[in-house]
Amino acid sequence: MSETLPVPRIILFAKAPIPGRVKTRLHSVLTPSAAAALHEAMVEDTLSLLSSFSPLATVELHTDVPTSAWPGFKGARHLQSAGDLGLRLLSALQGALEAGSPLALILGSDSPGLPPGHIERLLDCPGDLRLGPAADGGYYAIAARRVHSAMFAGVRWSSPHTLDDTLSSARSAGLSADTGDAWFDIDEPASLARLHELTGLGPGTSAWLAAWRTSAAASE
Repeated sequence: MSETLPVPRIILFAKAPIPGRVKTRLHSVLTPSAAAALHEAMVEDTLSLLSSFSPLATVELHTDVPTSAWPGFKGARHLQSAGDLGLRLLSALQGALEAGSPLALILGSDSPGLPPGHIERLLDCPGDLRLGPAADGGYYAIAARRVHSAMFAGVRWSSPHTLDDTLSSARSAGLSADTGDAWFDIDEPASLARLHELTGLGPGTSAWLAAWRTSAAASE
């Protein structure tokens, strides 16, 4: 009988789609309900995208609080650990690696239209870390073959310095780190314009965008 080799683990970080608690920076242009619906749609589409990587990788969903959202997802669900984003990322990466996965990849939930090739190149990380740069100075994903407790020390989260801080901190902790393909996040009102430019949106986000356009036109 052949032995099953361990495979990479892809972890999607997502908040429960509760109006008023997700995508709050979009509330200047979207109602809390509309912002939550956009988030829910983007997560649904990302889970669908990640399903295409099975059985070459296992996929897990890690949420901030328990939620029954995305009932079609049949993979493992876990709650994110307590603490700031750095602590939560470190805990999830370390847990996957200690469980035997040769590589752990954490993906954010707000990068619609992300090409599968971007994920493939993150999974091909040759060193300890590979980050997927986001247009706002952060990153939409981080892949790790090795971690260190100080790899996120001093990182200025949710700032234009987040990517550079993480690379610098990881290297100071003795880890090799590089970057993959750039993409973008939907976090600010200006980033919503990117949705109109994309042709590879998933069905959930496409449906949300069509409804938003209809609503905007009706209110003019």
